[in-house]
Amino acid sequence: MSASQPNRSSRSSWLVVLGAGGLAAAVALSSPGLGLPSAGSPSITDSPKEVIDQVWQIVYRDYLDSTGKYDPQQWRTLRRNLLTKAYAGSEESYEAIRGMLASLDDPYTRFLDPKEFKDMQIQTSGELMGVGIQISLDKDSKEIVVVSPIEGTPASRAGVQPKDVIVSIDGKSTKGMTTEDAVKLIRGKEGTEVVLGLRRKGAVVSVPLVRARIEIHAVESQLNTTAGGEKIGYIRLKQFNANAAKDMRAAIRKFEAEGANGYVLDLRSNPGGLLEASVDIARQWLDEGTIVSTKTRTGIQDVRRATGSALTQRPVVVLVNEGSASASEILSGALQDNKRAQLVGQKTFGKGLVQSVRGLSDGSGLTVTIAKYLTPNGVDIHKNGIKPDVAVAMSEKEIESLQLEDLGTKKDSQYRTAETTLLRAIKAANQTQTYKPGGANLQSALQPAG
Repeated sequence: MSASQPNRSSRSSWLVVLGAGGLAAAVALSSPGLGLPSAGSPSITDSPKEVIDQVWQIVYRDYLDSTGKYDPQQWRTLRRNLLTKAYAGSEESYEAIRGMLASLDDPYTRFLDPKEFKDMQIQTSGELMGVGIQISLDKDSKEIVVVSPIEGTPASRAGVQPKDVIVSIDGKSTKGMTTEDAVKLIRGKEGTEVVLGLRRKGAVVSVPLVRARIEIHAVESQLNTTAGGEKIGYIRLKQFNANAAKDMRAAIRKFEAEGANGYVLDLRSNPGGLLEASVDIARQWLDEGTIVSTKTRTGIQDVRRATGSALTQRPVVVLVNEGSASASEILSGALQDNKRAQLVGQKTFGKGLVQSVRGLSDGSGLTVTIAKYLTPNGVDIHKNGIKPDVAVAMSEKEIESLQLEDLGTKKDSQYRTAETTLLRAIKAANQTQTYKPGGANLQSALQPAG
């Protein structure tokens, strides 16, 4: 799927993926060739310097500074200094590149050697053996943090939670590790074991996990009936993958045919996925309004809007928690800001930066922050996350005891609050219907306004 990117070379096609590896990423599939600066530049005819300069140019042209550490003049000076040095080989130039990028203090703008870049390409294809967690590098603490476990995976079954800090992998401290370093240690052959040391609320626990093939079914749904006879369509969206929009459309249409009075859309612990899936799904709920806008260093570049194609007008409540990230935040922010849905649960993760992933001439690669996403009301998702309209958290005891099959049932306290909120919205919607003589809504017209 492609995303509109104005002022880009026609050589590049862009696939926007939110949440991959715990961060928002716009994956660029492009040729490595880049135009070079002016004729007076230092010589970069040798390969190590060529790669250094390719990285430098990508940052100089496209980087969105979210840390305040980028200064164009200093960046130009840095280029001159780096290209006047001699490099014995690729490893020396790679170290120079890593040092150059470290000056930006942006954990999401990072260099990948050829092996790391190949691993990332495999990761985005979804053909992985692992334990089923999305991870991120905390900007301030530089620690490896769990964004969310993927439902039905070894990590989820073992009770790994959003915001858990991975302090060790098979006894090796993660201090100073990048997310790529951690991923390489966590991945492995199916059936083998990896032990994660997790810090949670000050205590460290050791969690053994058996690696497995990760298969994700995007949507699970069920029709719930309340004590008062209202039919609630419960839809749990676990990831914004290539099938998510199709599966969501099928679930809504099924519930509409079954007479659902309203919906609870569960985005809890959904780490994100494809931007196009989040936009498509938002359009299934919204008839009009802005869904999300993209802001680059030159300003607002791309605005996605509803297209009058909503599948239902019935009330909806969205469940979110601190594991709801990236594409989940785009969808929940769009529905909240357009007053299409109320949000129930906890403040979302807060991951709204966009990285382009670029292949370089020697097979290495670069992820560079190029944009951020804003909700329709202009909220910077990355800095703020999305705050629920009705705040409700689960107790530690409930988190430990709740089973997957309990989600979306009376055993789920956040769902109970969502259902109560939805029932109020259904009642309000019924009371505001306008009576039309000869129409089918006489009963609504005769209801008391109180």
